[in-house]
Amino acid sequence: MTATGPAACVIGWPVDHSRSPLIHNYWLKRYGIVGEYRREAVPPQEFAAFAGSLAARGYVGANVTLPHKEAALALSQPDDRARAVGAANTLWLDGGVLRSSNTDVEGFLDNLDASAPHWDRGLNEAVVLGAGGAARAVIYGLLTRGVERLVLVNRTRSRAELLRRTFGARIEVAGWDVLDATLTDAALLVNTTTLGMQGQPALAAKLARLPRHAVVADLVYVPVRTPLITAAQARALRTADGLGMLLHQAVRGFALWFGRTPEVTPELRALLEADLGSATAKP
Repeated sequence: MTATGPAACVIGWPVDHSRSPLIHNYWLKRYGIVGEYRREAVPPQEFAAFAGSLAARGYVGANVTLPHKEAALALSQPDDRARAVGAANTLWLDGGVLRSSNTDVEGFLDNLDASAPHWDRGLNEAVVLGAGGAARAVIYGLLTRGVERLVLVNRTRSRAELLRRTFGARIEVAGWDVLDATLTDAALLVNTTTLGMQGQPALAAKLARLPRHAVVADLVYVPVRTPLITAAQARALRTADGLGMLLHQAVRGFALWFGRTPEVTPELRALLEADLGSATAKP
């Protein structure tokens, strides 16, 4: 607690890029809650000490970004989601116990629910691109929604095989060279790679092979409208972008720290879009 109410923060190294303060301080102001949300730049060798002293520093909890997510899991009591994903991005103090979760899971699912209602009805097959930490959250979320078959496409097959062994028989692994062939029966395509991010190559995929009812989700949010999202919308496919996931993943942390479940509103999204637009426009 601070003299002005509960405080939370985002911990990273670096952390200046994080939009979390913009999101949480917007909600604090909107709901008239006395509190504060800050950035904390903490190098890896100091993270354990920092996480162990949250209360002493006046914090009721924190978000955790790179490179601390795995360390946060090890230093806390994680819930099932964090254990399954293998990383924690949200910490909170519960009677002196440091607990953790991974809200990327509900951020991904809630964003799809908001952007493409009923996307999971008859979810026979999904294609997920990438095999990193974000892919783990996406796979876990899709399995909880009953996906029957999930094709994991990654350039390094061994990393994808590790996730197949972790998550079970519904996961199949395919090489990047057969990406287009995997799209024919996919009800959902999810990009968890950095392809399409500002400064990175675009994601090349033949979206014409997707069924007309397919949904396309991209976790990249800089730019907000990625080449993948643009191509999917040109085919009149429903889409869910990375900015929506960023906003929805913040909801539960705010509720845990400040005692109110916030709404993801058009006004907040517009605020983030303007901020991201001004950042990408800088030379």
